[in-house]
Amino acid sequence: MLKHGILGLLNYGSMTGYEINKAFRDSLSYFWNAQTSQIYRELQTLKKNGWATDEVVEQTGKPDKKAFSITESGREELNRWLVEDNAEFVTRLPVLMKTFFRGERSVDENIDYFTKLSDTVMAFLSKLQNEPPKVADYAKNLRDPIDAIYWKMTVEFGAMYVQMFLDWVNKCKEELEEIKNGNQEIQNTADNPDRF
Repeated sequence: MLKHGILGLLNYGSMTGYEINKAFRDSLSYFWNAQTSQIYRELQTLKKNGWATDEVVEQTGKPDKKAFSITESGREELNRWLVEDNAEFVTRLPVLMKTFFRGERSVDENIDYFTKLSDTVMAFLSKLQNEPPKVADYAKNLRDPIDAIYWKMTVEFGAMYVQMFLDWVNKCKEELEEIKNGNQEIQNTADNPDRF
């Protein structure tokens, strides 16, 4: 999936690895996290597959830089991926798998787990709010302004998802604190199948 995201960015024009990484940080981080090392590794894969090329750009007074460009076969791969008829809804979330089995740990440990998780999500949400996506800045360089509308849609989803995730984490924490304080009885789902 990351390779197609990079192809999508290169489809707008040549970019250095640094510029691709910055684009992820500025906007795509709302819905897709990529480490710098992953981006550079995928760029090498794109070159190996013949989907991208690179060229050294000489600079005066600064180190030379390497600019990557999409090839025609890279554009074909991007379009093949875009038209794949697999509008799937992926539900593989490691945090939910861990939550499902947290009964193996004590209530206190799990309150601590959700507290740390809440702090992490709040820090991420704060970063997103303090550094609004730079869709408008990037949109200036687009051939077709409608692309910016789709960017806006994905950023909105990312912001709404993070807020929903934070609400869920805090609800889990509150429920465990109620149990710890003896204010909520743990119900057996086998006795109450309609609970969910």
